[in-house]
Amino acid sequence: MESPALFITAIVLCFGSLMVLYFVVLKPRFGAIPADRRRPDANPEQSSFSRVSQSVVDGMGGVLGKSGGPYNRDILYNAGVKMAPADFTVMVTVAAFLAGLLGTLVTNPVIGILLGVGTPFAARLALALRTDKRRGKFESQLIDTIQMLIGGLRAGHSVMRSMEAAGLESEAPTSEELRRIVNETRIGKDARQALEETADRMDSEDFRWIAQAIQINREVGGDLAEVLEQVAGTIRERSEIKGQVRSLSAEGKMSAVVLMAMPVAVAIMLTFINPGYMSVFVEGPVGITMMVVSVVMFIIGGFWMSRTVKIKF
Repeated sequence: MESPALFITAIVLCFGSLMVLYFVVLKPRFGAIPADRRRPDANPEQSSFSRVSQSVVDGMGGVLGKSGGPYNRDILYNAGVKMAPADFTVMVTVAAFLAGLLGTLVTNPVIGILLGVGTPFAARLALALRTDKRRGKFESQLIDTIQMLIGGLRAGHSVMRSMEAAGLESEAPTSEELRRIVNETRIGKDARQALEETADRMDSEDFRWIAQAIQINREVGGDLAEVLEQVAGTIRERSEIKGQVRSLSAEGKMSAVVLMAMPVAVAIMLTFINPGYMSVFVEGPVGITMMVVSVVMFIIGGFWMSRTVKIKF
């Protein structure tokens, strides 16, 4: 670090950016319904900072429109993020500015630009990982869900009533998805469409079998509890096979993670230990070219390894 004053300034600016990030986006709210509708007689006074932050979020919502931009409502819902697209976009924008500022002050402008540009992509990667984790949890809860549906049907309840009871007894994300199916059916959506959309959201072939069994039962009748019992047996056997495949491919996945993380960790360590050693890659045209080529090869290698260790059956 060339100057202690520059380092102190960077710390102060980073702390200020974190405060703005918290009060503008992450500060918990009391509900999605405006206060003037929940409490008509109340007239709460907002501070100037609150009005400015709300104006920023509203302006971002106007820019994004109904589509929601790159972080639309469907992507956030599938990842289990209970935030509006405008709020999440503002959070990512502030985080990108903070990362770029910190990288510029601590290292050099090129690293700062790369960190600022890479923050939105890191946010999408984090959402994708959360989505995969949520879908995996849904799959692991599916056997218990079927058993609760079978119990409700054998007790004499209808399919939707059994699904509602299973939603109340289950944990997230199963409870969220089952309640959504019931609510959508109540407001007029076809049950078949609601079930198929849930299977698509969760990317679950097993749940699609359940939806097909329910739809066939609605058309031709029969003992749905017995059919679901057979489906549960098939899903249980598939789960055992999936567990064996995951255990056999765990070593390859860990090797891929280590190989992907090692060059990044070494580069970050050398940047802090000896900045002059890494400055060669951002100051001269040869170094920049090598950096770009290495990043491209890094992405290709990561994609190749992810396809190698991902087994579909």
